[in-house]
Amino acid sequence: MNERLASRAERLDVYLEKQDLEAVWFARPNAFAWLLGGDNVVDRDAEIGVAAAGYDGDEFHVVTDNIEATRLLHEEVPHEDVRIHQFQWYEGSLASAVATVSPTPAAADFDVPGFDDVAASELRQPLTEDDIEAYRDLCRDVADAVERVCHELHPDDTEHEVASGLRVTLHAMGIETPVALVGGARRAQKYRHYTPTREQIGDYALVSVTAQRDGLYASCTRTVAFDAPEWLETRHGKAMRVEVNALAATQRVAAEGGTAADVFDTIRDTYDAVGESDEWLNHHQGGAAGFAGREWFARPDADADVHVPMGYAYNPTIEGAKSEDTVLVTEDDAEVLTTTGSWPTRTVTDATGSFELDRPEILHIEPE
Repeated sequence: MNERLASRAERLDVYLEKQDLEAVWFARPNAFAWLLGGDNVVDRDAEIGVAAAGYDGDEFHVVTDNIEATRLLHEEVPHEDVRIHQFQWYEGSLASAVATVSPTPAAADFDVPGFDDVAASELRQPLTEDDIEAYRDLCRDVADAVERVCHELHPDDTEHEVASGLRVTLHAMGIETPVALVGGARRAQKYRHYTPTREQIGDYALVSVTAQRDGLYASCTRTVAFDAPEWLETRHGKAMRVEVNALAATQRVAAEGGTAADVFDTIRDTYDAVGESDEWLNHHQGGAAGFAGREWFARPDADADVHVPMGYAYNPTIEGAKSEDTVLVTEDDAEVLTTTGSWPTRTVTDATGSFELDRPEILHIEPE
C-alpha cells in the first residue's frame, strides 16, 4: 500500500472503530479525491461523482458503472491497491451498487439506504505531509496565474474579460476555477461577491479566485489600482490586520483545543480595533481550507475543532477592500502558500506583537 493510502487507512481505522462501522464510502468529488487522489467527475454540475471510493478496514474499493470502470482503473486510482466493482449502467444506481458490495453497518457521504452519514470534513483534517506538498504546488500555481493576469490589467478591461483570462490561465495548468470574482472600482465597493459583468474595471479592481486541483482548494485575492481612491490604502491595511489576527488566533486556539468560534471572537475584536465594528456583518470571514473551499467558516456559533497543520483562508472585507490568501498554519509557524515572491508585500503584525506575516500590497499600475 502506498504512503498516501496508508495514512488514510490509519485515520479511517480509528473512525470505523469509534463509530462501530464496517465500512465507509465517499462519492462527493472532493472526498473521493481526498481518499484516493483521483477524479470521479464527469458532470461538473453534479454533487455526486460517477464512482464511490470505500474502505472496509482491510481494503480500498471503488464502485462505478461499466462506462467508467476501465478509465478510472487506468487513469484515476492506484489500481494495485484498489479493488474495482462495476455494475451495468442500465441496472440500478451508484447507491444500490455500493449497498450490494459493502459490508454493514456502513456510512457514506451520499444517500445510501440504510447507511449512516459520515462527517467527511473532520476526517480530512489535519493535512498530511503528502497533502501539504501537493497544496504548496497548487497554491504556487494559483498565485502565479492570478498575478500574471493582474499584471496585464488595463482600466478598459471588462470584468468578464479578466475572469475569462483567469479561467483560461488556470485551466492550462490543470486547475479548475469554481470561483472567479472580478470587481471593478464601482462594483467592488457595492458588492462583497463581485461576480464579473461586462462593466469596465475602471480605477481599480479586486480579483479573487478559489481554484481546485486533485481535490485541494486554494483561495487568494489581489488588488490592482490605476487611479486608486484615497481611502483604498487605509481600508486595505485594515483588512490585512484582521486577516493576520485571525491567523494568529488560529494557531493559538489550535494549541488550546478551542473552536472556530474562538477564532471568530478575535476577528470581531479586530474589526472593533480598526474602527470598522459592523463590517464583519457584510461578508463571511473564511476559515479552514484544504479538500474544500472552506472546511468550516469562522462564525459566532461555529463549533468546529481547529486543527494544525491545516490550510486557512480568511477573507476579511472592508467596503471596497479585501485581503485573502491560503496559509498553512502549524504549531509554531504560518506559511503563505498562495505566493510567488514577486508581488509587493508588507509585513503585518498581530495585536500581541508575537505573530507577523507578509501580506500582499495593492499593485499600482500607471495607466497607458
